[in-house]
Amino acid sequence: MGNLKLVTGATGFLGSHIAEQLVNRQERVRALVRPSSDTRFLEKLNVEIFVGDLNEPDSVRQALKSVDTVYHAAAFVGDWGPWRQFYSGTVETTRNLVEACRRSACPKILHVSSISVYGKQSAMRGEYSEDLPIGQHHWIGDHYGRTKFLAEEQLKGYSNYTIVRPSWVYGPRDYKALPRVFEALRAGRVRVIGSGVNPLNMVYATDVARGAILAANHPSVHAQAFHLCHHGECSQRDMIDILCDRLKLPPVRRNVSLPLAWCVASIAEIAYQLARRPHPPPVTRRALYMIGRPTQFSTARAARQLGWQPEVGIRDGLKLTLDWYAENNAAVLEGRST
Repeated sequence: MGNLKLVTGATGFLGSHIAEQLVNRQERVRALVRPSSDTRFLEKLNVEIFVGDLNEPDSVRQALKSVDTVYHAAAFVGDWGPWRQFYSGTVETTRNLVEACRRSACPKILHVSSISVYGKQSAMRGEYSEDLPIGQHHWIGDHYGRTKFLAEEQLKGYSNYTIVRPSWVYGPRDYKALPRVFEALRAGRVRVIGSGVNPLNMVYATDVARGAILAANHPSVHAQAFHLCHHGECSQRDMIDILCDRLKLPPVRRNVSLPLAWCVASIAEIAYQLARRPHPPPVTRRALYMIGRPTQFSTARAARQLGWQPEVGIRDGLKLTLDWYAENNAAVLEGRST
């Protein structure tokens, strides 16, 4: 058995895959979880459960005892909510973790970020590398992207860290993103954005977890960022057709331009904010950007330095994911719950 690894966000989507792969590698794993968290999956893995809170510095310091590597996957993930909720759940938690690591034995931090740190990028020739400036093109109200950027800023001055920036992560145990897509398809709210031929860079959760572990364990990789994205063999229209076929829904034939959809989503968000709605409108700008954005994010650095390439194609990954829902949460596929 190796030294102790701490995983934050282990009861969430990607964090659970990181914990699972670490256990499969015969690593000793501790998960920092809140008292209200569902830990049944982690208990099946025999992960050590440490009940605490990233917003409580003393709790974080206690969780770090004997830890040599931290996989920081915890964050407030979503496209709706007050700024304070995003800031507390992503920026302040990261700050507390970095400070606690600084006061302990300075363990390696593998920080899970996102390509959302770049903001809204316009299409351009070539691919975006990790050297593209971050935090400069966020739209007003892009709380997720902006706080992911600010979380990365908390790592400055702490040399023993590595960042991974995945694109849209999907796969088994996703209880948020894809179920919302299923719901929108059943409600007839989905439109193909633009021509629909734009390639998607969705990346399967096991590939991201594997990339995070490779980055954390590489002996000569420090204070660097790595894109973990797919190369886009599946278009937006392909994905919608695959989902419609599996959900036994008619194909989506209607298109809408991205500028028009963006305008509609902006107005809807303003209206919902003024009405103090707790839930997002039917369409948000982040949802539009996820499915209609440019996908030119280079993974050359991850391939060259980590030996990482995505192993699960999007078509195969969607099938595996939909099969998982059918076996573990058929109600989501059948529209009996969301």
